[in-house]
Amino acid sequence: MIKIILRRSSPFLILAFFIAGAAILIGTKESPEQKENEIPVPIIDVLSVEQKTVSLNLPSYGVVTPKNKTQLVTEVQGRMQSIAPNFVAGGVVKKGDKLAVIEPSDYEADLMQAQASLAQAEAALEEEVARGEVAKNDWKGFDGGVPPKLGLRLPQLKKEQANVKFQQAALARAQRNLERTIIRAPFDGIIKARNVDLGQYVTLGTNLGELYDTRIAEIRLPLTNQDLAYLESVDKPDTQVTLSASLAGKTVTWIGQIVRSEGVIDAENRMVYLVAEIKDPYLRDGRKEGQMPLKYGSFVTAVIKGRTVEGIVKLPRHLVRNGSVAVVSKDNVIEIREVNVVRTDLDSVYIKDSLADGERISLTKLNHMSAGQVVKILGQADDTDTGVDNPQSSKEQRLANAGDQ
Repeated sequence: MIKIILRRSSPFLILAFFIAGAAILIGTKESPEQKENEIPVPIIDVLSVEQKTVSLNLPSYGVVTPKNKTQLVTEVQGRMQSIAPNFVAGGVVKKGDKLAVIEPSDYEADLMQAQASLAQAEAALEEEVARGEVAKNDWKGFDGGVPPKLGLRLPQLKKEQANVKFQQAALARAQRNLERTIIRAPFDGIIKARNVDLGQYVTLGTNLGELYDTRIAEIRLPLTNQDLAYLESVDKPDTQVTLSASLAGKTVTWIGQIVRSEGVIDAENRMVYLVAEIKDPYLRDGRKEGQMPLKYGSFVTAVIKGRTVEGIVKLPRHLVRNGSVAVVSKDNVIEIREVNVVRTDLDSVYIKDSLADGERISLTKLNHMSAGQVVKILGQADDTDTGVDNPQSSKEQRLANAGDQ
């Protein structure tokens, strides 16, 4: 009977034993050591501010085009007799060079006819002058008063004089037409295109080709209406411009001059265009070592020299957020300061009357940077050198003081 009772009560005895053991363990456990949350001090890099006198240059872009270009057209008609070897696309010509010749035989004949007609008219004029002298002598024997003009053959003389002038004009026209059978370059240039071939019959006004002047190149540079405020003069923007382009795998620059403003705002893009000029873009007057020609059709970037302003701080664009920068005080405390941005470009921001020489700007972007935040400067030996309390050191001092008590 006792065995039955013990067998049935043994589970309860084991459960009671474990409950008692758990109670003893709970009663004897120690409280965990309380530690303060450590707040790490962020380490940042800084940039020292330096005020400078800078030119507020204006970036732009454009395509190089000739200042002068012309369509070579015929002033006479006929068959193309010859074409010069350099009268091809890309051919370089000088003023007066012969480009093509139209069959001149008909115009040579016209010239000979005009010369013959002029000779006949001059002979008729001489004959009429002689007749007039004879008529004048005949009237001297009469005492009947003043001789009439017709009697002195004055109308006939004027007629022959007019005929001579007419034939002289016809001769000059025939000479010009003969000269026009030779197509010459009106200025130093480069052939853009040729539209005729040897043996082709051309009429008056036929377009033979296109010629670009190589003496001066032009580039239209768009600017916003606000950018005009940074020029020394809006009406006469006579200033320097630096052009650059990538040629043969390297960047080449040219120096030009802004010569005028087009004076209107483009209705499509709301931009104002300045016109820059480059003299001798193809270096035909001489080439220095390392110089490269500025070819028509090239796309170039431009930097237009703007007004010179003192006391400007130039910062990388990414350091200015919402018109503010993170200034690090002498105590290594962050100050979020609003700044006066006078101009921005693709890479930089220009600030005036907001930052003093020697002030430090944070170069490190923190996720939760706020005013009053304590930071450590990259490269500083010890925080105590800057007068900033290290939270970790302060915590260790408090624990030491508590142990002494």
